[in-house]
Amino acid sequence: MSKLVETLKLVTPSPGTSRELKAHRYGTPGAGPKAYFQAALHSDEYPGLLVANHLIALLDAADAEGAIEGEIIVVPVANPIGLGQQLNGQHVGRYEFSGGGNFNRSWPDLSDAVYEAVRGKLGSDEKANIALIREALATEVAAMNVVTEFDGLRKALLGLSITADMVFDLHCDNEALMHLYSSVRHTDLVAELACDIGAPVSLLEMDPGGGPFDEANAGVWWRLAEKAGEEFPIPAACFAVTVELRGRNDVYDEMAKADAQGLFRFLQRRGVIAGDPGPLPAPVGELTPLEGTDVIRSPGAGIVAYCKDLGDRVEAGEVIGELIDLMADDPTKARTPITSKASGLFFTRMNEKLVRQGAEICKVAGKEPLEHRKAGGLLES
Repeated sequence: MSKLVETLKLVTPSPGTSRELKAHRYGTPGAGPKAYFQAALHSDEYPGLLVANHLIALLDAADAEGAIEGEIIVVPVANPIGLGQQLNGQHVGRYEFSGGGNFNRSWPDLSDAVYEAVRGKLGSDEKANIALIREALATEVAAMNVVTEFDGLRKALLGLSITADMVFDLHCDNEALMHLYSSVRHTDLVAELACDIGAPVSLLEMDPGGGPFDEANAGVWWRLAEKAGEEFPIPAACFAVTVELRGRNDVYDEMAKADAQGLFRFLQRRGVIAGDPGPLPAPVGELTPLEGTDVIRSPGAGIVAYCKDLGDRVEAGEVIGELIDLMADDPTKARTPITSKASGLFFTRMNEKLVRQGAEICKVAGKEPLEHRKAGGLLES
């Protein structure tokens, strides 16, 4: 058995308080493909916490059998800061209370600093370039300045993930079907993962914007390739994916166990774990461009009444619900249709039915890019 459970202490935010991360480590560093998992960076998104619990149990059994071929790190609780944020009895874990913003935005782009460290050392050997860049990435993360507790959390998580071949950031939406976010550069891997975990929606992008955690790990590779030019081969050496595990209330043992088994099978197919994963399941959905996803906003303030269910296919212009003006004098004239600009799958919506003007309330995944959806600004707040 090679498992090690590491405890990483965060910067103490105030007298008498402290927080820590637990990292479950398997395999031998550098022995083979490295996979990194973390759950609930948005700490009020709970399904990943239970999936990670089941995944650790599967990995413990595999480790006992000597089946770990590569290196695996699982952080079952990625955000102890947000986990403790309660306001009037409600858990609020998407934004950092001290002003740090969205926990999954504005992660650092390390490409400029790393390029300065490796320029003049790159060569024609792709594998040597990968090793050189990963060493520089680790050095850059180790040198990150820590002022706040949130800074310390970023540094600790990136320190665990930045040299991985595969990064899985486990999230969920409000009410949703299972879906994935990843780069179009890894289309084949996204398609394979979607089959193994049964995701009906996979959203592919070239540049999502916003600086999410997955982009901090994967994006540095193609930015370095752009800087280095064609003379020096630098592949997209990190497959990073945000896995949206349905909705916030989809926290059930059997569901989480099946999700963990799907992730485990994917690791077997990628050579991280020995064993036969069986035939790849048939796809249950399709891959679509993130630019084709219509993030639909409320046309006013009031109550939303949906006439479409998650999983329904809709056509552009089709009514998916109505906004009811609660202050209208005539209730027969109080309803405003809510329509989609995309033709595709209705796959996520907010469970809060009393909404503000302009609130992001639901999404439809379409095949065709939409004019109002632009690269660099594709992620909602």
